[in-house]
Amino acid sequence: MSDFSRLSINTATTKNISLADAVRLYSDAGLQSIGVWRDRVEEAGLDKAARLISDAGLTVSSLCRGGFLTAADAAGQRNALEDNTRAIEEAATLGTHELILVVGGLPAAGPLAGDSAGTGAPTEGAKDVVAARARIADRLAELVPVAAEHNVRLVLEALHPMYAADRALLSTLGQALDLAAPFPAETVGVVVDTFHVWWDPQLEEQIRRAGGEGRLASYQVCDWNLPIASDALLSRGYMGDGYIDFATIGKWVSDTGYAGPVEVEIFNRDIWDAPPAEVVETVKARYAEHVLPYL
Repeated sequence: MSDFSRLSINTATTKNISLADAVRLYSDAGLQSIGVWRDRVEEAGLDKAARLISDAGLTVSSLCRGGFLTAADAAGQRNALEDNTRAIEEAATLGTHELILVVGGLPAAGPLAGDSAGTGAPTEGAKDVVAARARIADRLAELVPVAAEHNVRLVLEALHPMYAADRALLSTLGQALDLAAPFPAETVGVVVDTFHVWWDPQLEEQIRRAGGEGRLASYQVCDWNLPIASDALLSRGYMGDGYIDFATIGKWVSDTGYAGPVEVEIFNRDIWDAPPAEVVETVKARYAEHVLPYL
């Protein structure tokens, strides 16, 4: 019988059901933890969400997401700090130490990056990658004391380079670790998300570095499917459906001593439209086959 004690499923994997239904489904499947997106918390209400999860005997492996720290204007920066402060408070209420941060892309890319636009020409400096990355570091420094006060760790997520313009100007685990370096490891960490970092020729070295620095806060798994979907966000798949070497990456993560949850987070229209109970059983089967043996 497979050991699912470390398996966590993120609510994004069963996007079309409520938090209450996800909690019930994951608990009935024998899981011990759940990854939660903030939209599900907002729908349920924070206090109710915390009770639902706790009453089911689940722990929260991570809260997704904070971030989007690249706004160039004062209002956008203020909004980012306010939203991330709320996210930190939500994480603390839910009882998780790990708040995943997607740091944001270029202001020129529009609303996701903190700009209100998409209409008209980008403002001056809106495509300045160096300046945008500097603002990420500045906002992170402002958030670290808030996170420390709430015993929450800000977990930097490197996204695949195809998302650099609109979602994350961190594209490698090494970049994430460099950004984290000035801050205590208990307050700023990193996540290894196989979908985003599988291709990185320095991945083994940087996973070892993350473990050595005590910053490896989360391990998220799903596969890289081809062809890329028209909405590139939806190109994730079940482990084993695509091209990621879970055996090798899993061993690198395991060799650091990481013993925390392994969270499955899949954005895929066909999976969202499938019966949720079927999705959970498929996740468990693929985890047992492709991930668990290498932990």
